[in-house]
Amino acid sequence: MTPPADIQAGQELDHYRIDALVSATGLVSVFRATDLTDGRTVAIKIPNQAIEEDPVLFDRFKREEEIGARMDHPNIMRVYANAHPSRLYMVMEWCNGRLLREIMDTQGKLPQDCTIKITLGILRGLEYIHGHGVVDRDLKPESVMVDDHDNIKLLSFGIASLEGAKRLTYTGHTQALGTPDYMAPEQVKGKRGEMRSDLYSLGIMLYEMLTGKTPFSGSSPIAVMNARLINHPPPPTVAEPSITPQLQEVIYRAIEREPTNRYPTAHDFARDLEHLDQVGVSDRNELTHWKPHKTVPSRIILYVLLALLPAVLFVLMLMLSHDHR
Repeated sequence: MTPPADIQAGQELDHYRIDALVSATGLVSVFRATDLTDGRTVAIKIPNQAIEEDPVLFDRFKREEEIGARMDHPNIMRVYANAHPSRLYMVMEWCNGRLLREIMDTQGKLPQDCTIKITLGILRGLEYIHGHGVVDRDLKPESVMVDDHDNIKLLSFGIASLEGAKRLTYTGHTQALGTPDYMAPEQVKGKRGEMRSDLYSLGIMLYEMLTGKTPFSGSSPIAVMNARLINHPPPPTVAEPSITPQLQEVIYRAIEREPTNRYPTAHDFARDLEHLDQVGVSDRNELTHWKPHKTVPSRIILYVLLALLPAVLFVLMLMLSHDHR
């Protein structure tokens, strides 16, 4: 991990003491820190210089802070107000636990009771943010923290959208749309993600927690995205026979290709998951007609290019505006 060169453990940043580097990516570093005004432990996210210099990335960072500061729910990491900072950074609630991705990579398949509890916690968080006009658009195991009792926190709103907002944040290629393994089909086609897109992503995560694998695979991110447009997922019971028909039906309802066929709300999804004995099981074609078809790379490439077109136009407009100064 490579933190910003000017930030070191033991140093003070405004009224925070930097204690340790937690993680670092090409864009941001996250530190554990202590608020010297009250002694509480916090997480501080500091962007690298590229974000500060890029108007699109800067907007994404500030919007994540703006959305996070509006949220107040036990299943969502809090973002604290930070008036008059000396540099660009975000102060967040310190969440104990492990990322769901780390747990899944370590354990493979998760126990069914653990999986259901985690999924219900995520659904409660989604119900709250959806009720406040926020769509995550990039829900994935890397953005879920799980504690020792399987309670969860949603961590990031990096490409989330506010209801009614006309802006989309692009950060290059597939990240402009979401994460390939968890993207809803409509996002693959370049459409803006909405509430049911988040429920699709969670359905894929539920499938993966129970079976140890995602339902669609391929030799590249483009192949993975294309597969969900033309193939049915292998029935979850093929990978894990202990999955009941009712639980399998819940997964299928969450990951329907057409958004209108999915659960309409997180509340509806949670209700079925909490009352599996009341879930009716459909006689689905997907149960018998799930062998993969040949992919059509040109189609998915077209969708990706169409999705990236607004970002290209934005860059061109930005360049033109610089030329006329």
